[in-house]
Amino acid sequence: MRKITVICGPTAVGKTDYTIQIASALGGEIVNADSMQIYKFMNIGSAKPTKEEREACHHHLVDCIDPREPFSVGKYQRLAKEAIEDIFARGMHPVVSGGTGLYVNSIIYDMDFSASPRDNDIYNSRRKELFELAEEKGKEYVHSILNEIDPEAAERIHPNNLKKVVRAIEIYELTGEKNREFSEALIPTEDYEYTLIGLTRNREELYERVNKRVDILVQQGLFGEVQELLDMGLSINDIAMKGIGYKEIIEFFNGEYEKDEAIDLIKKNTRHLAKRQWTWFRRYEDIKWFNISEYAKEPDCIGEILKWIKRE
Repeated sequence: MRKITVICGPTAVGKTDYTIQIASALGGEIVNADSMQIYKFMNIGSAKPTKEEREACHHHLVDCIDPREPFSVGKYQRLAKEAIEDIFARGMHPVVSGGTGLYVNSIIYDMDFSASPRDNDIYNSRRKELFELAEEKGKEYVHSILNEIDPEAAERIHPNNLKKVVRAIEIYELTGEKNREFSEALIPTEDYEYTLIGLTRNREELYERVNKRVDILVQQGLFGEVQELLDMGLSINDIAMKGIGYKEIIEFFNGEYEKDEAIDLIKKNTRHLAKRQWTWFRRYEDIKWFNISEYAKEPDCIGEILKWIKRE
């Protein structure tokens, strides 16, 4: 039976350490599903697995994309599925690790990105037109367009959430299908079966880990790393540089913050990211959660996770 294990959870929860130990116990290799760790040169700010950690268990899709090149979830999906097939072909067990929800979705659900409006000139023009309509006639007017074609989506999406309103209109105009609820819109892939594991911690402990990790990244040279990336020609306009830890430091370099303010902002934004990630992953109906804070020792938690995976 072809089956993969997916380990997900908020940033700073401990995914790297846990995934390495779990993959090693299962005779597996790791497929990264973190949108920042995929980039080259961005080693510190992305909290990328160290050389020693990658030697302990082979990682795929880490440190492989130039941040100056365009990259999309569609490209990620293709590379991730190629890596999974390669791991299967060698008789090993694929273990996906990540905090980027859309990347995880692209692996476990049947998602076709080949005709995405985001990559289509016609729909880029249509999107621009809808945003201009909102400026000219108000957000309620654009929301009324959605209400005409998809009343259920219009009821779910507030008129002020213009991006989601426009996206729902795009989906309908491109596919003729309505923008369905999260649980309804996603069909599990038939390429393989999967076991979903969620890692979490008590909020106070997780936030403390976030703050401590940011301090460690600064000590490791995060500000210098951002400067090197800028010297390579990257800017805050590049998607890779919009990641937390990079954009705040660029704004510091531009004189918008003092250094301590930038560090505090990185901590705040990372805590907000952790909350958003947890909210995303808890929508998975088939995920099994493990609260690391409830275990006295790390091996106890890992042992329970392995029991669950093998039982599944």
